[in-house]
Amino acid sequence: MLPDLSIRQLEYLVAVNESPNWAAAAERVGVSASALSQGLSELERRVGVPLFDRDGRRRVFRPAAAEVLAHARHVVALTTDLASWAERSRTGASGQLRVGMIDAAAVGHYPGVIAGFRERHPTVEFRLQVAPSGPLLDELESGRLDLVLCVEPAAPRRGIRTERIMGEELAIITRGESVPLDPSRWGPWVLFAEGSHTRSVIEHALVSLGAPLNIVTESNQPEVLRAMVALGEGWTVLPKVQAGEGLRVGRVIAERNLVLARRDGAAVDPVAEMFADAVLA
Repeated sequence: MLPDLSIRQLEYLVAVNESPNWAAAAERVGVSASALSQGLSELERRVGVPLFDRDGRRRVFRPAAAEVLAHARHVVALTTDLASWAERSRTGASGQLRVGMIDAAAVGHYPGVIAGFRERHPTVEFRLQVAPSGPLLDELESGRLDLVLCVEPAAPRRGIRTERIMGEELAIITRGESVPLDPSRWGPWVLFAEGSHTRSVIEHALVSLGAPLNIVTESNQPEVLRAMVALGEGWTVLPKVQAGEGLRVGRVIAERNLVLARRDGAAVDPVAEMFADAVLA
C-alpha cells in the first residue's frame, strides 16, 4: 500500500533543505514554524522512516532522508510545472521561459536562436542563465529552469531526460606554436576544473594519446583559459567555437555531446516546446 503523502508536506521538506533555518523555511512556504514542524512529523509518520535527528534544539537530516528528499524535489517541480501550465491555459497569458545554457551554447552556437525567439515572441518573459552543466542540471531538477542546453552528463540524472543536439569538437589551443606530432612533447596545460565532464573527456583523450598531464591552472571560464594561454602559461583544450582570436587552433583530440535536457514527465509547456524546436532545427 502506497503512503498517503501530500504535496504540501513534500514542499515543506524541500523548503527545509534549501533554507538556512526552519524559520526561513516556514516563511518560504507561508506557514508558522510549528505548522511546518507538525507537517514534517506527519510526513515521517506516513513514510514510516525517521528523516531527522536532534542536534541540541536543531533537527538535522538523517542519511535515509536523501531518497525522500530526491522524490520530494521531483514531485514539487513537476507539480509547479503543471500549475504554471494550467494558469497559462486559463488566462491565455504568454508566460515565462527559463532556459539554462553553457557558455559555448549561449555565445557560440545558439545566439541567433535566442535572438530570433525573442523577436518572434516579444510577450514571452525569456530568462537565460549561463553556467556550467552540473549547476544547470541541478536547477532543472529543482524546477527553477524549464530547459537546459549542456554537456551530456556522464551518467543519467534522476528525473531528467536528454536529447542529443550536436557533437562538439575539442581542439588543442596554443599561443601560436604548432602542436608537435609527438604527444609526449605536449603541454603544460590550463584546463577546465576537475570534476567537470568536459575535463574528464579531455583527460581521457590526452592519456590515450600518450600526452603528459602537467596541469598548471584550472578554471571553468573559457575566457580565463584563453587568457592564460595568451600569457604563455600553457596550452588548453576548448571547443573550436570558443578558440577566440589571436590564438592557434591545433589538433582535434576529442568530441563532447551537447544535449537538450528536460524534466521527465513534466506537463508539456507550448512555449518551452517552441524554443526546443528552434534549437533542434
